[in-house]
Amino acid sequence: MRNPYEILDVAPTASAADIQKAYRKLAKKLHPDLNPGDRTAEEKFKEVAGAYDLLSDAEKRKRFDNGEIDATGAERPQHHYYRDFATSDEGHHYANSSGFADYMDTDDAFAELLRRGQRARANRRGPDLHYTVPIDFVESIKGADKRLTLPDGSSLDVKIPPGLVDGQVIRLKGKGAPGAGKGGPGDALIEVEVLPDRRFTRDGDDISIELPVSLTEAVLGGKIRVPTPTGDVQLAVPKGSNTGTTLRLRGKGAPRRGGGQGDQFVKLKVVLPKSLDPELEAFVSNWEKGKEFNPRADRTS
Repeated sequence: MRNPYEILDVAPTASAADIQKAYRKLAKKLHPDLNPGDRTAEEKFKEVAGAYDLLSDAEKRKRFDNGEIDATGAERPQHHYYRDFATSDEGHHYANSSGFADYMDTDDAFAELLRRGQRARANRRGPDLHYTVPIDFVESIKGADKRLTLPDGSSLDVKIPPGLVDGQVIRLKGKGAPGAGKGGPGDALIEVEVLPDRRFTRDGDDISIELPVSLTEAVLGGKIRVPTPTGDVQLAVPKGSNTGTTLRLRGKGAPRRGGGQGDQFVKLKVVLPKSLDPELEAFVSNWEKGKEFNPRADRTS
């Protein structure tokens, strides 16, 4: 720490009134409440507060002038500054507004600022608390009621609205940490983690699923059961369908923000039996038109 007289820009022979005047001038300029977010000003204010803390105490000033203690104080391992005592057991003249009591009896803007700051700290709103809740893919589409167990053993009921996406945050008003004085509690911020589903994928408000069909269903067509987030439905497979044929189920996707639902797309995949049927093998062997068909003919080499 620099020489406290240099920090306050006063001579070593300055009177107590001159030191107080110099400090007040700098405090008005550098006070954190007047420079929100300015880390440089905050650090300078801490330095100024530390210098004034030493020089405003007649005994400390005398010991410093006599070389018995340095600018940080002799018996302390380090000098603490304004606002650094929020988690310390030691007291400090400027750890809260009480250190400014001699300035708060006046009517100027600086005194009013200090008074307002004191009232705000005495009635501070509680901090928000952050949690994560995992949900299934289907729950992200349909919505769900979840119970979140908190670190202290209590629980929090969370209503998951339909259509949420991974990473979206739900705010529960007044479910955060308690405030001070008349300050109300903070909020609980619940981040939703949508777990992957082996069946469904999502693209915006639409969802997709790949569904296997038999050769008979692909060639002759027919009705098959298709899973959706809200339950199974029947879907008509057209004759002559192929692997990659995509069918649409209207209104079976995720809820849209402006109302309505997205769609579900069903991509077909033709699957043969694991054990080849001799009758099918014989048919294909004698199927001349099948031998003439080249599915790669329209592909460039």
